Amino acid sequence: MAKQGKNKNGNNKAKHNKLLAQKANKKKTEQEANKKRLKEILNKAKG
Repeated sequence: MAKQGKNKNGNNKAKHNKLLAQKANKKKTEQEANKKRLKEILNKAKG
């Protein structure tokens, strides 16, 4: 039978998932900012 009551590591798992999501979002925004910066540099070089 399954255990009754609270999930043993529920809080830790939730915190871990939150931190991993923060890390992924940070990396994604940094990559977007880098692409934007490179596009601006290329446009200045062309213009």
